[in-house]
Amino acid sequence: MAQHTAAAAGGDEEVAEAAAAAVGGATLRHRHAGKGAEEEHGAEGGVGRNAAGADDPDATSVERVFADKAVPSWREQLTLRAFVVSALLSVMFSVIVMKLNLTTGIIPSLNVSAGLLGFFFVRLWTSAVERMGLLRQPFTRQENTVIQTCVVSAYGIAFSGGFGSYLFGMSETIAKQATEAKDAQNIKDPHLGWMIGFLFLVSFIGLLALVPLRKIMIVDYKLTYPSGTATAYLINGFHTPEGAKLAKKQVKTLGKYFLFSFFWGFFQWFFTAGDDCGFKNFPTLGLEAYKNRFFFDFSPTYVGVGMICPYIVNVSVLLGGILSWGVMWPLIAKKKGSWYPADIPDSSLHGLQAYRVFISIALILGDGLYNFLKVLIRTIAGFISMVQNNSKGMLPVSDNGMSISTTEAVSFDDERRTEIFLKDQIPKSVAYGGYVVVAALSIGTLPEIFPQLKWYYILVAYVVAPVLAFCNAYGSGLTDWSLASTYGKLAIFVFGAWAGLSHGGVLVGLAACGVMMSIVSTASDLMQDFKTGYLTLASPRSMFISQVIGTGMGCVIAPCVFWLFYKAFSNIGTSGTEYPAPYAIVYRNMAILGVDGFDSLPENCLTLCYIFFAAAIAINLIRDLAPHKVSRFIPLPMAMAIPFYIGSYFAIDMFLGSLILFVWEKLNKTKADAFGPAVASGLICGDGIWTLPQSILALAKVKPPICMKFLSRAANAKVDSFLAG
Repeated sequence: MAQHTAAAAGGDEEVAEAAAAAVGGATLRHRHAGKGAEEEHGAEGGVGRNAAGADDPDATSVERVFADKAVPSWREQLTLRAFVVSALLSVMFSVIVMKLNLTTGIIPSLNVSAGLLGFFFVRLWTSAVERMGLLRQPFTRQENTVIQTCVVSAYGIAFSGGFGSYLFGMSETIAKQATEAKDAQNIKDPHLGWMIGFLFLVSFIGLLALVPLRKIMIVDYKLTYPSGTATAYLINGFHTPEGAKLAKKQVKTLGKYFLFSFFWGFFQWFFTAGDDCGFKNFPTLGLEAYKNRFFFDFSPTYVGVGMICPYIVNVSVLLGGILSWGVMWPLIAKKKGSWYPADIPDSSLHGLQAYRVFISIALILGDGLYNFLKVLIRTIAGFISMVQNNSKGMLPVSDNGMSISTTEAVSFDDERRTEIFLKDQIPKSVAYGGYVVVAALSIGTLPEIFPQLKWYYILVAYVVAPVLAFCNAYGSGLTDWSLASTYGKLAIFVFGAWAGLSHGGVLVGLAACGVMMSIVSTASDLMQDFKTGYLTLASPRSMFISQVIGTGMGCVIAPCVFWLFYKAFSNIGTSGTEYPAPYAIVYRNMAILGVDGFDSLPENCLTLCYIFFAAAIAINLIRDLAPHKVSRFIPLPMAMAIPFYIGSYFAIDMFLGSLILFVWEKLNKTKADAFGPAVASGLICGDGIWTLPQSILALAKVKPPICMKFLSRAANAKVDSFLAG
């Protein structure tokens, strides 16, 4: 931990001591941990900074700090208060994730916020009950882990459920903006009933796919799972006396910025009485820049996201905005009448919009393909190495609790954690039998929801899914990259082409994407949670049950939250509006490409797509081959692709968030490390929760009283002249 001068204000030394003592004397710096390759590369999920080292037998023991505390049974870890708090936080975070889904698609990891708020609310609960003399069970780190797991599982459905991508991409709203496939065979509008049913059918099977392999991946192969490890150390830190003091200060900071962000959203609402009104349309860089979507929109959400995402992601997003809206689109616009018809609006996918959408798709696919192959190669190489190393002794494949034949010294922490982790078994019959039952139920029921999705498509998906889920979970354990969305895109092309356009191939591809993405995403998340449970001595059985309950909550909460947005805001999914849902049109056009090829693209669009596809691969290759001191300055192609379609306004917000954190770290790194995530979470949560009352006001037809709009001098003179006449 950095040294501090005596002049440092605000209890820096106390913060430093608390942060150091939070892991039993060992220094731990943590960031919001990313949950996937899409997050690692800043698209369809946020990127998190994290640093959590692997267990070191020689390091200061964490478990000795908790040696005098009895480990509660798995039933005692599953408390009513834990699930009540989890349900409340699940609603809160689902609203936030849904708003991010429908605005830019960049979703930072909220694991730290979930763990911190779960700790805070249960501590409030237990303190109140204790004053009344009714407290029967103290709050433990195992219960905190159960809450964090349940909340993350629930709000994870808001992302993997495809409300901002494949699921909403099926709707008529998005189909009207696409090039073709606008017939009823390839359209399915959102409805609360079928969305809940679909999610229940596809979200649980991923939890069953890899349960039998948990011992091999967590105990025997000791996969790192950096996100799960960072979260575990955070929770362990909360439950030391010093860590509890720091957590209390962090919650206070989060609450302060939550209130600021919430009331700022409320204040802004008064000025949004018409289209293009309010602070969100403030031409901060001038009217000409505003026309090209360069402006600061005063969004606390994306300032907070910028404080969480790594600097290179924020810079990459801004560079992508400058390259596209600052250079490419103005140049291509001059080709109107040559490259594409002059008599169609820029928003048409036969015009300028085609270049915006398909070039961004090319970047996303190039980046996704490269990272898919890289992680696959690393996964195979790592697995072969693990097998070879263990073949000298014994390769455990069962849950009988047998120890590994090895000459390695086992630390006190590892011995204690392994003992608890192997204590409560989840019967293999539950996993295998459950997988078969849920698969059979899905095969028989999903065609009722999507008649175009034949039963044999689903059967093939469920046969292949466990293998892909293993690859994804294993790769995530090695690299912290979950390729769930990449597998989903692969399913779009494979199943869409298999069905064909005339047989609803677009809808088949999008539905198959949902099936595949849900399975591999939840399987990877489960292993991350098992790693967290392993490091906090939470029972695997309580973790599994918490994940199941959280997934069930998410299958109801996420569709209801989306339905609220869908009914409250009539222009949701339309380009240029408050909620453009950019990835919905991207995913739908991927499905169209899968079934129909490139015939409908305007002139030179395909050539540019090839160039940017190759550029994405080349940039990633250079990043991997260059020394770290060079590669850390090379932008991320997938992050650059995000503003290509929706503009650069949010990139300016995120860059400002990065700048705030950068300056803060230069002035006082300890405080920035300790309270930066709390400030960012408060900004995100306050602005996100304001969406709930805003939606209710919209449903009640209550409109803001003022329209704040900005005009050029010439336009203003005309308006004044008109009003005077």
